[in-house]
Amino acid sequence: MLNTLSSIISSNISNHNKKLNSVIHGDCIEVLKTFPNDTFDLIFADPPYYLQLPNNKRLKRFDGSEIIPVYDEWDKFESYEDFDKFTLSWLSECQRVLKSTGTIWVIGMYHSIFRVGKIMQDLGLWFLNDVIWVKMGALPNLNGRRFTNNHETLIWAVKNKNCKNYTFNYESLKEINEGKQMKDTDWIFPICTGAERLRDKNGIKLHNTQKPIKLIQRVILTASNKGDLILDPFLGSGTTAVAAEESGRNWIGIEKNKKYVELAKNRISTENTKGAIV
Repeated sequence: MLNTLSSIISSNISNHNKKLNSVIHGDCIEVLKTFPNDTFDLIFADPPYYLQLPNNKRLKRFDGSEIIPVYDEWDKFESYEDFDKFTLSWLSECQRVLKSTGTIWVIGMYHSIFRVGKIMQDLGLWFLNDVIWVKMGALPNLNGRRFTNNHETLIWAVKNKNCKNYTFNYESLKEINEGKQMKDTDWIFPICTGAERLRDKNGIKLHNTQKPIKLIQRVILTASNKGDLILDPFLGSGTTAVAAEESGRNWIGIEKNKKYVELAKNRISTENTKGAIV
C-alpha cells in the first residue's frame, strides 16, 4: 500500500515538473483537477467579465473611429446562474491548489467582480485587500450618462483566514514608492497600448482584454519570490508568463482558446524582456 502511494506521488511530481514554464491548452477547470493540492505560490486570474454587450451595438470614439468591444465566445454565459456556477468551479480548484503560504489575485470590473468576491468569501478565501488599478487612458463614457469607467478591481486573498505566513514584499514596494507605504490605490498604470499591444497585420487587437505588463509585474513583485511557482488559469495573450520569466519565477498557464495558446507561445518565445520590475 505504501509503495503504491509513493509511486502515485512520484508520478504526480514528475508530471507536474513537465508542465513548468509551459502553456497548457485545455479547459481550466479540468486542467486544474490534475494538479496536486497546495501546488502554487501565487495565482493570478483574469477570468471572463460577462459584459453582456448586445451583438449589434457599435461604439465610436470622438474622432469617429470604431471601438471593437468584447464579443468573444469566452465572455458569453446563459445567465448569472451559469456564470456563478463556472466561477465557483474554477475558484474551488484554485483554492485547493493554492499553498497555505500563497495568495490569489482576481481582477475584474463592476460587471462581475462583486459576484466573484461573494463566491470567494463563500468558499472561505480570506481577503487581504481590494487593490484598485487606476487605468490611464481609459475610454471615456461616450453618451454622457455615466462616469468614465477608469479602474478595475483586484481582489487579493489567502486560502483561508488561518493563513498568516503569506508573501508580502512590503519593503520592496515601499522602495519603489519613494519610501512611502504603498496604498491599495497607488496602482496607476496606462492601459495596454502602443508597441506593447499585440495586433495582427491589419492593426486589429489580437486579444481584447490584454493587460499591461507593468500591472502583472507589480502583482508578482508584491506577492512572490524568485523561484516561486505562479499559475494563470486564463493565460490569454501570455502577459503573466512573460512577467514571471523576466522576474525569475516559474509559471504555468492554462488557456482554452487554441488561437490564444499559439499567440502566448509565440510571444513568450520572442518577447524582448529588457527592463526591471517597477
